[in-house]
Amino acid sequence: MWRARRWPRPRWFSSDTAAVGADSGNPARRRVAALWGNGDHGRLGLGALESRWSPTACPFFLTRPADPPTSLACGGAHTLFLTEGGRVFATGLNDFGQLGIGSSMPHTLDPVEVSGFQEEIVQISAGNHHSCAVTAYGELFVWGKNSSGQLGLGKSAGKVVSTPRKVDYLADVRVKMTALGSEHSIVVTEDGEALSWGAAGAGRLGHGHKSSFLGFAMTSNEYTPRLIKNLDGIKIKRIAAGMLHSACIDEKGTVFMFGQKTEKVVSNQASWDIFLLFSLAINLLPGIFPVFNPKLQVLGRSNDAPRPSVVEEIQFSEEVACGGYHTCAVTDRGDLYSWGSNENGCLGLGGTGMVRFPEVVRSSLFKLPVSKVSCGWKHTAVISGEDIYTWGWGGANGTFFEEGHSSGGQLGHGNDVDYCEPMMVELGKNARAVHVSCGFNHTGAILEYAEN
Repeated sequence: MWRARRWPRPRWFSSDTAAVGADSGNPARRRVAALWGNGDHGRLGLGALESRWSPTACPFFLTRPADPPTSLACGGAHTLFLTEGGRVFATGLNDFGQLGIGSSMPHTLDPVEVSGFQEEIVQISAGNHHSCAVTAYGELFVWGKNSSGQLGLGKSAGKVVSTPRKVDYLADVRVKMTALGSEHSIVVTEDGEALSWGAAGAGRLGHGHKSSFLGFAMTSNEYTPRLIKNLDGIKIKRIAAGMLHSACIDEKGTVFMFGQKTEKVVSNQASWDIFLLFSLAINLLPGIFPVFNPKLQVLGRSNDAPRPSVVEEIQFSEEVACGGYHTCAVTDRGDLYSWGSNENGCLGLGGTGMVRFPEVVRSSLFKLPVSKVSCGWKHTAVISGEDIYTWGWGGANGTFFEEGHSSGGQLGHGNDVDYCEPMMVELGKNARAVHVSCGFNHTGAILEYAEN
């Protein structure tokens, strides 16, 4: 891990940076991509490997005023950028081709353009080790790790795809929105249909279980997009994908969840141990178990939710986000709900105890309704008014922490400690946040600054 250091506040933009609103009579605003958190493998795109504990403007886009960034997507250890002109750039780790620039570079410190698209791109998504982009015509391009079929290219596709490839199985539909999890993918079509594919463990694809053994439900990976039948006839408008669970919102604002439920990871240790021994046996002695189907590799506990179920506690939702093991939703009134695992205080409720059902996140710091939410592995970010608030895992405690070396700073508060309640991120004078995205242990945002 690279040791995080304090850095002087950057010069956010130069005098020739693209202006927003200058032609409409409004004060000119400068748009920048700002990132913070773990800097390993160049995922921040700042030209270095050091972590940053406060928002830092990406210098690459400051030198490209004619085509400023409009959104970004933070993945496991890489970041994608989408510009106003519909171009895609990527930075960070490239061990599975997740940057889409071929396999010759193991990582990049600065954004590199992703080529291979015939039309302009209108949406991007980043998973743990895979990425995708949607064109203006609704075509889906994918690249990166494909070990569980998460690219949707069929069984004949390689385990790694290092440059963008179109998903031909979606040729008859227009893709409107995408969401990538750790090893699975979900899309919503222009008609509101939801399709999913990739790793099926814990029921995260929403297709139901195939069979069971010793109380463990077994499911098959999906290598091509498959319609979520339980949502057939329901028009979906938002989707989200986490580590082992997924969520969506229909046109009425109803939230549906499927995949791993909120609970301790291992609820029946004895059965789990037996299953592990069984799995070891069939791998070492395949001849003794000739009837075992090798496709049934992914497990789900019997109390997972393999099909979409309604979250009754929330109505009229507009936004939903899935983290490692927690979920957040925003209603049409701007109320923020959170539930699930609460390690490091990632729910923002003031403690660290697990929360099984949605609870409203109340903070005196929220002066205006919440409009956007994004969840990382164990941290959360929202936009309230024009400000960004973050909480949860800061990097100094828990998994991946080494004494004397920070694994984060992803909250952006100038340190790497945990916060169990929302804290406002200092963005500088005359700043306005328009987009935010959480990765595994880094965060990115699109900010607009008044010219003055």
